[in-house]
Amino acid sequence: MDRMVTDILLQVFGIGVTVFMFLYSHGIPQKIYAKLRQRALAADAESKRQFVRGAQLLSQARRSSTSTTRSTLAKQAEEQADKAIAYDPRDAAAHILKGLALDLQGFKTSALASFDIALSPLAIKSLTEVERGDALYRRAELLMSIKNREGRVESAIQDLTRAVEICEDKAKAFRLLGECYEAEEKKEEARNAYEEALKVEPEYPAARAALDRLGE
Repeated sequence: MDRMVTDILLQVFGIGVTVFMFLYSHGIPQKIYAKLRQRALAADAESKRQFVRGAQLLSQARRSSTSTTRSTLAKQAEEQADKAIAYDPRDAAAHILKGLALDLQGFKTSALASFDIALSPLAIKSLTEVERGDALYRRAELLMSIKNREGRVESAIQDLTRAVEICEDKAKAFRLLGECYEAEEKKEEARNAYEEALKVEPEYPAARAALDRLGE
């Protein structure tokens, strides 16, 4: 019985090899690969097009002087981000764009969820080191803005501890880290964070005011 099963498996394997060699000789696998690659490139291009349009709408929303227009444009930016995500769910930039658009509309918890996806193993590899730092800083900001979220300060501190090493605006990251330590009543750590902010930006008013408040 075992020998018969083995013979059948060998025959199936042999047929499979024969079929593959026939297809390969006619260039069929190569054609399939080329077609799949072409589709992937088209999806990537469309994702970037939707992202750029969404970023433009978000910029307009931020500049708007009326809340109604700002909300409408932010909603449109969110929709463009969703379209970009549909084409490429592993593009962290699209998730960040959605998070920023949701934040502008006042949907803090939903915005935080978008940043969580952007910084997840699914998408984080698409970000440069500096972009990761900036995203961590933004997520920490959102965490601190959601007052009733359990463990928000600890999570924000974790994000900012990494962000201050790699983000673009280190002064703001250190300032927010100081505020987090103050919320935890860790005055010495807060003072150190504000001092680091001033090392980066000596004329930073928020950090200077914080040190004055703590009693430099």
